[in-house]
Amino acid sequence: MNDTTETLSGPDLTQGVALSKIADGAMLLGHAHGEPALLVRRGDELFAIGAVCTHYGASLADGLLVDDTMRCPWHHACFSLRTGEAIRAPALNPVSCWHVEQRDGSAYVREKIERVAQPSAPTAAGRPGAVVIVGGGAAGNAAAEMLRREGFSGRITMLSADASVPCDRPNLSKGYLAGTAPAESNPLRSPDFYRASGIDVKLGARAATIDTASRHVRLVDGSRYAYDALLLATGAEPVRLEVPGSGLPHVHYLRTLADSRALVAKALASQRAVVIGASFIGLEVAASLRSRNIAVHVVAPDTVPMQKILGPDVGTFIRRLHEQHGVTFHLGTTAASIDERGVTLKTGEHLQADFVVVGIGVRPAISLAEQAGLAIDRGITVDEHLETSIPGIFAAGDIARWPDRLTGERIRVEHWVVAERQGQTAARNMLGRRERFDAVPFFWTEQYDFALAYVGHAERWDQAELDGRLDADTRDCTITYRRGGKILAVATVYRDLESLRAEVEFERTITTTA
Repeated sequence: MNDTTETLSGPDLTQGVALSKIADGAMLLGHAHGEPALLVRRGDELFAIGAVCTHYGASLADGLLVDDTMRCPWHHACFSLRTGEAIRAPALNPVSCWHVEQRDGSAYVREKIERVAQPSAPTAAGRPGAVVIVGGGAAGNAAAEMLRREGFSGRITMLSADASVPCDRPNLSKGYLAGTAPAESNPLRSPDFYRASGIDVKLGARAATIDTASRHVRLVDGSRYAYDALLLATGAEPVRLEVPGSGLPHVHYLRTLADSRALVAKALASQRAVVIGASFIGLEVAASLRSRNIAVHVVAPDTVPMQKILGPDVGTFIRRLHEQHGVTFHLGTTAASIDERGVTLKTGEHLQADFVVVGIGVRPAISLAEQAGLAIDRGITVDEHLETSIPGIFAAGDIARWPDRLTGERIRVEHWVVAERQGQTAARNMLGRRERFDAVPFFWTEQYDFALAYVGHAERWDQAELDGRLDADTRDCTITYRRGGKILAVATVYRDLESLRAEVEFERTITTTA
């Protein structure tokens, strides 16, 4: 992951800080034993934890204290003040945590709290002996790690159709494609990590069928893997463009690490590209290619990019942002055909291109679930515990449609953080926890120097209210999405604390409806 080093600042917390300088519910940024550290007061209790998020290196001093947790301002990771553990994705690694001594009216940060590995729980009635995970993405990886963190000692097999170990998928269209993040930042974990954790990762392993009666998964090569509990985390597949020439070798999609590597190689040897689709993936790709000085044309049927999801104000701003960076839009039209030299639009215009990137959406990969006879409703139907219609089989990530208490509807969300958090919840429930999945959906997008965070889920809304300004000179706003007067989602631009507070408010709403 990204480098999390930070220049030491503030007081040396090991030398003592007067308690009068730390109000209840406040935090003090300093350092301890050579690391950035936060000293936090909650009533009569004092905590000291590392001050840098282990996900992308955000300063936790800019985050939000919620009960006995610290939340990251960038991507809403959550850490325990008592142990430093990463309680919720996207952070997977803990932060440091130290003992705090109160003496003579001062607080002193002492030795580091040593983490004790969760004891391996023996297989018992109701607990699986073997878990199979189908899918090597965000949900599958998070589930495998959580099983071990919960002390599961049985066999874990991850069957991934990809050729690479689980990777940081958001990075593929952002930093890595733009050339600002190294290739080393892509894998979530090293092969050594999986070996040390006893997680058997099978790459290039494409599942063909599930035998729910004898409880095994059969791969296309005929091999079989028995399970006591099964997690389906097969993710989504790009929607394919069906026009003449769409199968030519210079037409690309972006879903896997191999896809991103191919795009990087193409960008290094090209000058012009056409991006078909003004989705998040399409616009992030456009921004990343512009950072490599590729001339980019974006083609989409929309009249305003992202208007359906983010509203006209944000959509208009995003279009102007891209145009300021040299992108040319062709809106209200689609591709009619593709040839070796470019793309012909339905308007008759021909756009020259050395390569084409298609980003017109994804669809859940549910064929395996359909074959197995699981209940399907535009995704795999799961209950509040992420269990499917067949006991012992769970689903998480892009494929899962679950009952959401915030909207009162069944929803399916194609966001990275949601997939990771569902994987973590599914893992605990495979071990018998019966934990309701109630995490508030969250995603972010980065395009050039513009970043937007979004909490909640407003698949349909009738009002998008902008508070603040979003223009070439000022990027400081909140957009609230309502339906029938009810707030369903909140998007923020450079208002990180407001985004976190919106998430907490949604959580409280969910709790009161329990």
